[in-house]
Amino acid sequence: MTNLNIALVQMRCEKGAIDANLASMRAVIAATAQRNVDVVAFPEASITGYIDPRRFPAAVLHVAGPEVARFVALTRGTQLTAIAGLIEANPDGRPFISQVVARAGELLGYYRKRTIPDDEAELFAAGTAARVFAHPKAVFGVAICADIDDAAVFAECAGLGARVVFEMAAPGLYGPQETRDWRAGYEWWRNECLTKLGRYARENGIAIAVATQAGRTCDEDFPGGGYVFSADGVCISATPDWSEGIHYAALPLLPCPAN
Repeated sequence: MTNLNIALVQMRCEKGAIDANLASMRAVIAATAQRNVDVVAFPEASITGYIDPRRFPAAVLHVAGPEVARFVALTRGTQLTAIAGLIEANPDGRPFISQVVARAGELLGYYRKRTIPDDEAELFAAGTAARVFAHPKAVFGVAICADIDDAAVFAECAGLGARVVFEMAAPGLYGPQETRDWRAGYEWWRNECLTKLGRYARENGIAIAVATQAGRTCDEDFPGGGYVFSADGVCISATPDWSEGIHYAALPLLPCPAN
């Protein structure tokens, strides 16, 4: 059985603070590259922060733009694959919530969030297709936050050959910041992951790994939570709480059916 060595990044991503967010990501990539990590996963909107595009129009980025190129360049000279999030400009209307995938200084592609809940519908457009990416050890897919509510996203990734799906998230916590119950928010997201992702892993015979934004931004808080599910739906590794940090895990991969 092959292990995919992964690093799930639980980080604070200030809204619109692209330079600061990229600096944090640079430090993480340097650290994970020293540990023979195969894939480092940053949460949803990790480059731009989870912004309202009407309030932060300058932080709405193009996949082919210089900010994404700076992220991609961070992987140059390493053996790791990195996944990071942004609010992506859409020439035809509302922006997308996207994740880009990079390896060895090259952009491998991107995935656009397909499941846009009601509270995001005025701000963002939905992507239209599942995407998978080739890693030397395993094909993997990407899902973003509310995609957790759509089993088809995970089933379609599996149908395209994915053996792992990375769920990148930034679920904002409700209620006033001054009375924030961090533990309740963390436990809520943890239960969502355990209940839904465990089932999707088991039903599709795929591993699933989760990386979540954590901490307080200028106007919103995020619960954190890093989880790793094996293909039988068991959570085999998890972060202990909502603190920022890097969660390292060895993810066992079942042999390909063709083997």
